[in-house]
Amino acid sequence: MTALTADQMARVKATAPVFAEHGATITKHFYKRMFAAHPELKNIFNQTHQQSGSQPETLARAVYAYAANIDNLGALGGAVTHIAHKHASLNIRPEHYPIVGRHLLGAVVDVLGDAVDQPTLDAWAVAYEQLANIMIGTEAKLYEGASWSGFRPFKVMRKQVESDEITSFYLAPADGASAGGFEPGQYVSVTRFVDKLGVDQPRQYSLSDAPHGKWLRISVKREAGRGEAQPGHVSNLMHDGVEEGAVVHVSAPMGEFTLDRKKTTPVVLMSGGVGITPMKSMLSTLIAERSKREVTFVHACRNAKVHAFRDFLRHAVSEYPNVKRAVFYEEVGASDRQGVDYDFEGRIDIGRIEADVLLPDADYYLCGPVAFMREQREALVARGVDASRIHTEIFGSGML
Repeated sequence: MTALTADQMARVKATAPVFAEHGATITKHFYKRMFAAHPELKNIFNQTHQQSGSQPETLARAVYAYAANIDNLGALGGAVTHIAHKHASLNIRPEHYPIVGRHLLGAVVDVLGDAVDQPTLDAWAVAYEQLANIMIGTEAKLYEGASWSGFRPFKVMRKQVESDEITSFYLAPADGASAGGFEPGQYVSVTRFVDKLGVDQPRQYSLSDAPHGKWLRISVKREAGRGEAQPGHVSNLMHDGVEEGAVVHVSAPMGEFTLDRKKTTPVVLMSGGVGITPMKSMLSTLIAERSKREVTFVHACRNAKVHAFRDFLRHAVSEYPNVKRAVFYEEVGASDRQGVDYDFEGRIDIGRIEADVLLPDADYYLCGPVAFMREQREALVARGVDASRIHTEIFGSGML
């Protein structure tokens, strides 16, 4: 690998403001250009994110961050790990990186033209090679530790409705072998052919059970589409087109948002909506391991109709003295029983549950909409919780 010279590093860093201003234009053109030359890559990239513009915008931010920190790549450590897990779950391989690099640099030339000179382009070529090697090396370690390679056929052995929006799928390996292990909090990618798009589409779903090797369980929210948001292609296919006995193709579990099972200190699990799925896996694992750790399960949802795993949580609290809960309903129905179905009306307010969540040396796991996680994180930090003990899961675009 060619090393970046001091001049090249300075040139890359100097282009960071350009990506701040023109990055989304460049990355949108990049995807259009790459898909025209390699239409088979549409099977890897989320086409809904392409249409909404979220994928190009995320890539633009990633390129900006890389350029701005080219002289201090240690600052990108968390982002590199996060993206590597996403890549590995999508089966991104070393041969994909030269394709991306060629069309990304080509898009820079197409959009900026004479505004970028050849020495700067040469610097970016070396910088991209450096980044590609970092990603390839990180992903290689993930593949080495994975339970299997690529997408593996699983048979749907059971389909269970959890709420008006969420349905669980119990997936057993089609070959009858072990389903393998995973860390609670991890996710898998499931790929389905979408007729409307004419391509396979992967989607990532958190595992929602404890690891035991017999099956994997994912719990899928039907994305009906609201406002400007389009209905979810794959989630609707899963709900309406995948029945018991069907075969789906699944990646090995990935994800760095995982429960630290070695600790004995308290755990606070905070979720909003479908963000409950990895929390269900974490709590199920603690119960299966007969952990004595103090656990507080905090969950928010719109109403009882969309409250998944309600019976499970109620049973866990009644059977295990170390497990507490705080369930918030934005809309309380006439038949909803406070203390049984829910605990508080309204949105999560940590001020109302401080005694149960502000625990010495606790670790906090947050999953839900980005605004929800940001709000809870800020509320915890404001009350003296060390940010290093707050862990979040963010799904979405992250492809380099």
